[in-house]
Amino acid sequence: MWSLAWPWMLLLTPLPLLVRKLMSPASGAQEAGLRVPSLGGFAVLAHRPQSEKLLNWRFWLALIAWLLLVLASARPERVGDELDVPVSGRNLMLAVDLSGSMDAKDFELAGRRVDRLTATKAVASDFIARREGDRIGLILFGERAYLQVPLTLDRATVNVLLLESFIGLAGEKTAIGDAITLAVKRIHDQGAVGDEQVLVLLTDGANTAGEIDPLKAAELAAQIGLRIYTIGIGAEQMAVPSITGGLRRVNPSADLDEATLTRIAQQTGGQYFRAVDTAGLQDIYRLLDELEPVAEPEAGFRPVTALYYWPLGGAFVLALLIAFGNLLAGWQAARDARRMLEVESHAG
Repeated sequence: MWSLAWPWMLLLTPLPLLVRKLMSPASGAQEAGLRVPSLGGFAVLAHRPQSEKLLNWRFWLALIAWLLLVLASARPERVGDELDVPVSGRNLMLAVDLSGSMDAKDFELAGRRVDRLTATKAVASDFIARREGDRIGLILFGERAYLQVPLTLDRATVNVLLLESFIGLAGEKTAIGDAITLAVKRIHDQGAVGDEQVLVLLTDGANTAGEIDPLKAAELAAQIGLRIYTIGIGAEQMAVPSITGGLRRVNPSADLDEATLTRIAQQTGGQYFRAVDTAGLQDIYRLLDELEPVAEPEAGFRPVTALYYWPLGGAFVLALLIAFGNLLAGWQAARDARRMLEVESHAG
C-alpha cells in the first residue's frame, strides 16, 4: 500500500504561479538595452525555432522538477502487510509430583474414577494450552527432581511430555525442596529476575526425600523473585473396603503437609490452593490464569519503507539538465551575438 506521510505538502504545488502573480514585474530602468547602428544584423536572429524549442523544453523540465520536489516533500512511503509482534510473556515452571501416592484413585474424570496424576494431566494440559506467549518448563519430581522440559515457547512439546509421564518415574518418595531448587536454578540460569517468574508446584504429600529443605529452597526462590503457587491435591475422605466386608471412610490425604506448602507460597508472594476433586483442580488453574494473566498481544506492526528519495533524485537530475540547458542557451546567445557583430562589420 502506498501513502504520503505529509500529504498537506501537496498544497505547495501552485506556489510558483502565486509568486509570479503576486510579485511586481521588474522596472524598465533595470532592463538591458542594446544599441546598434542598423537592424540588418537582426535578420540572422529572425527565425530561431531551435532556441524556442530549447526554451520550451527547459520550461517543461522545470515544471516536472517542481512537481517531483513537492511530491518528495510529501514523503511518499510504502506500507507493508501487518506483521504480528511476538508476545513477551513470563517464565512459568510447572512441577508435578510423580511419587507413589499419586496413584490413589480418589478423583473422577468424565464419570469414571481415576488416579490423581491422570486428573492432573487432564487439567494441566488445558492450562498449558491457554498460556500462549509464556515460556513454560516442566519439572517432574519424586524421590529426585528432573527437568523434563526447559523453558520453551513450544507448549505442544511440554504437553506431550507431561502426558507421557507416569507414577514412579522419579521414585516413590517426594522431594519438594529439590524440585523448588531445580526451578530456581533454571530461572537463574536464564538470567531472569522480577515479577515474571512463576512456579506452580503440585503435590499430594510431604517432603520425604531430597537434600534441600523446602523452606530453605523457598528462601532462594524469593531472592530471585520466583513466585511459587503450591497446590495440595487429594480427596479429604474416601470409602475403602474394610476387613469385615463393609466400607469404611479414610482420609487419603493424611500425609499432605499443608502447613509447609502454605509457608512456601507465602514466603515467595504466591498462594496455596487445596484441590479435593477434579472440579476444584480446574477452578484452581482458572484462578491461576487470573492471578498470572497471559500477556495480551500488541497491536500489529506494519513495516514502512521511505520512498521520498526517488522523486527527490529525479528533481535533482532535472535541475542539472536545466542548468545544462541554461549554459547551452548562453553559449548560443554568445555565438549569435558574435555572428551579429560579424555581419555589422561586413556591412560597414
